[in-house]
This record gives sequence, C-alpha cells and structure tokens, in this order.
Amino acid sequence: MSQDLKSIIDDYKKDDETVYNSWFINNEERLKAFRSIRRGVFDVIQDIKNGNFGNDFKGSSLEFVLNCITEQKQVFKGASHPFYWKPKLRIPDIYENEENKTAFGQFLERCINATKEEHIIKEIILLDQRKIKGLGPAVASILYFLHPTIIPPFNTAIVNGFNVLFKDKVKLGSWSEYLRMREVIVEKNNVLKSDLSNDLGAFAGLLFDVGEKKLLISDDHLPEEERAKIERKIKKRHSEVMSEMEEEDLHTEMQYHILTIGNSIGYDVIAAANDRSKCHNGDNLSFISMNKFPKIDVDVDIDTYKTITLIDVVWFEKDSNNITCAFEVEKSTSIYSGILRLNDLYYSFPSNPPSLYLIIPDKREKEVILQLQRPSIKNSDVEIHYILFSDLRKDCEAICKFGEDKNILKKISKVVN
Repeated sequence: MSQDLKSIIDDYKKDDETVYNSWFINNEERLKAFRSIRRGVFDVIQDIKNGNFGNDFKGSSLEFVLNCITEQKQVFKGASHPFYWKPKLRIPDIYENEENKTAFGQFLERCINATKEEHIIKEIILLDQRKIKGLGPAVASILYFLHPTIIPPFNTAIVNGFNVLFKDKVKLGSWSEYLRMREVIVEKNNVLKSDLSNDLGAFAGLLFDVGEKKLLISDDHLPEEERAKIERKIKKRHSEVMSEMEEEDLHTEMQYHILTIGNSIGYDVIAAANDRSKCHNGDNLSFISMNKFPKIDVDVDIDTYKTITLIDVVWFEKDSNNITCAFEVEKSTSIYSGILRLNDLYYSFPSNPPSLYLIIPDKREKEVILQLQRPSIKNSDVEIHYILFSDLRKDCEAICKFGEDKNILKKISKVVN
C-alpha cells in the first residue's frame, strides 16, 4: 500500500459517499439510535432478571436492540445475524442455557454502568473465559452504542479493512483477536483523532469502506481484475447513497405536509430539532415550525424528554404547551423504535394523552400492522394510528382546506384492532 494513513483519511472525508459523510456526521438518526439502543439494553437486562427473556431471538428485547443497530445500515447491516437462534447448532447459547443467559445479562449490566475503559475490557475478558458457544465479538457492536469512544464495532468488513490497512491477519470470532485489533484502532485514532473523532465509529467506518472495497486504496500493483471489482463496489455504493437521499427527501416531504396541516387547522407545530433546517420544494421547515420545543408540564426524566423532542413532528394546542398530536415518519428504519418514542410520549401524559400517528411508506403497511399487533403494544392502552405516504400526499390540500381540528386525520388514518 503506497498511501499513508493520513492521506487515506483525507480521501475518506472528502468523498461524499463514504460512511463518514453518509452516516457518521450530521445524522440525527444515528444519534437517536444511541438513545433507543441504550434503553433497549436496559430492557434486555430487566427481561433476563425477571425471567421474561425467552428462548429465541425472535420477539425478544434483544431483537429490538439489534434491529435498531442494523437499521443504521452500512457499518451495521449484518449485526443481527450472529444473534439469530440456530437450533441445530444450539448457538448462540444464551437462549436455552439459563446460566449463560444470566451471565450475558450481568455482562451487559456491568458494561452499561461502567465508566472506565479498564472496567469494560475486564468484563470482555471475563465473558470470553466463560466460552459461551456462539457468543463472540459481534457483541462489540452493541457495546459501541453504549461506549462509542472506547469500543469500536466489529464485523467481517471491518476486519478485512483492518487487515488491508495494517497488513495484519486478524481473525473473526475471537475476543482476543478483537481486543488486539482494538488496541491498534485506539492507538491510531488517538494520533489522528483531530482528523476524525473521539467516537470510534468514524475510524470503524473507514475500515468498513476499505474492507468493502468501496474506498479505493492506491496500490501500484493492484491487478486489473481486482481494480474492476473495486469500481463495481464504488458504483454500488453510489446507488445506495442515492437511494438513501431519496428516502430522506421523502421523509422531509411528509414532515412538511404534517406541519402544513397542523398550521392550517390552528395548532402550533414543531419539527425535530435537527430537521428544522431541511426544506421541501424550496420551503424551509423552520418557516412553518416553532423555533424551540416548549417546556412541558409533566415531570419526566431527561432521557425521556430528549426522546420526546426528537419526535419528527409534534402539534401543540394554540399558545400552550399541551401536546395534542405526535407523528413519527418512518422510512427504512425500524418501525418499532418509532413506536417506542410514541409510547414514551403517551405514558408521559397519562391524564391527557396525545393522539399518536405513524406516517409510513405504502409498501410497509403489512410490517406496521405486525408491529402494532405485538402483545406489548396491542394489550396496552396506547392507540397508534398510521397514515400511508400516498394518502397524506394526495389529501394534504383538502385537509388544510376543510379540516377544523385534529379529528380530520381520522379520514385518512387506519388503526389495528
């Protein structure tokens, strides 16, 4: 490899389609994921403590955590695979083996409460010593969202990128190999973090792009066939980024429609903080949104309050801080995490709960029905309606013209009975 690491990082940051620019920086969904995953890990710990964890990945609180991680795409697209229950192999052995299940829960609890690097490394070493079949360093992808400045994520592409950049032979599936790789990552990041970030996700993204051959590393001896393969990877990445940009435009459009409707029928409206600078067809969301999320009267902890302020669109009664409607716009991300944010809002106002809506692509209607039929949702007091993208777009103008209050939304929304 003829390039030094500094110049590779420069290329990584300049390319608009690398993980650094398309995922790591200026990405509110990434920041939301940290809060959702941390909460989800607490749920896993509690379920294990209470004997409610179950004996399968599907339907478990751990599935929610991994869904939140894999919805980050790119670096984490295969993060859930190591946790699928494989009955023939009896792996990972944390579903049927109660002792291993408890050990896993205690490991997560000690790690989520850890404040120092040495404490987390100690827990990893102790977990490795248990030799729980099938439970390897894929867990690092969970730990990353708990301690992003200490633990880098781990997968095949990241390992491949590491081996290319540092001419090493790190192997998958070994905690000791992971810890050895981590030491190099931390050392190099400490030297170059002014060019990247304290958050190791930036460095992991670099390794991922190199490992996926989406970031072309200069090498005078690269065979023509290998160079052509890399070019195909780069084209594929371009297509993926364009698709994500199209999804983001759709998300903004739906927020715009909901904000416009709310304003037209007499409510004060606000978009999530990081979305107010966005625009649809030249119209800035900030021009139809309040500048600041009002203080709410109910007593909620700081994490719940932050979650509420990140809901995509919220309607307030005119000139008050009473929330009357809340909307989560879903694209390709986990619908369940949006449901949880709406749940948090609902239970924060038990005496006067707001109306809750999911705004979803037409093609995901079956998926949202399945999620709303989950026992934890269906058997609760929470009622969540959903509106299809096509219906919102088609009927926005008519609703603005003829609507008198929020009940007009019942004309285009659906609910799972």
